Amino acid sequence: MTEQQADETFDVLVEAMGGAIALVTTRSMLGEHGGCLVGFATQCSINPRRYLVCLSDKNHTTEVARSAEHLAVHVIPPAAMGLAHLFGEETGDTTDKFDRCKWTEGPHGLPILADAAGWFVGRIHERVVFGDHIGHVLEIEAASAPDPLGELVRIQQVMDFDPGHDA
Repeated sequence: MTEQQADETFDVLVEAMGGAIALVTTRSMLGEHGGCLVGFATQCSINPRRYLVCLSDKNHTTEVARSAEHLAVHVIPPAAMGLAHLFGEETGDTTDKFDRCKWTEGPHGLPILADAAGWFVGRIHERVVFGDHIGHVLEIEAASAPDPLGELVRIQQVMDFDPGHDA
């Protein structure tokens, strides 16, 4: 995939994500996987393309991400609401979420969820502490989405979830 193709696909995904829930996966330098739903995420630069993902400091995925160099951001179609429940209501402290879903190894060894509608991968450019969340500024390196992207799970559809951790 060329840089231009990744940029164009990233643009399609971000445009469609207005109000969509993001599901982040990562892989530590030691090979441990982590993943969770994210309530705070947004594009934060046009040139270069950058995306901000904020992970709760109480979340297992945050611990995995501390030694990661990349994150994968997925969007989920309504048909895959089970993924939203798995990654939003279970904690990696007690559950291996990746044993309970289909995924493949993507760029940089990151877990890419098979039932996601689309995804992008970014190198962690910077980490910033925002109170009880740690922001990860991503530099986009790869992206994949069908054309057309279709409907996505929205934040309103997961508001009543019982999270694996307090926010």
